[in-house]
Amino acid sequence: MVDYVVKITKDATTVWKDDHARLREAGFNDQAILQITLIAAWFNYINRVADALGVGREPGSGESTPR
Repeated sequence: MVDYVVKITKDATTVWKDDHARLREAGFNDQAILQITLIAAWFNYINRVADALGVGREPGSGESTPR
């Protein structure tokens, strides 16, 4: 499962049917695969939004502040 999530995070366009087949072989059904995919995608999305808005950055950390 972790390998699958890493693959989604790095480049989701590289996910193929064989990735889902490996998850099924590991005991995950289609509903679980969907949930894994949705959760990983949501975390990737929300982290990118937070990064773009500078959430969690300390003032004066050397990074430019948004205008």
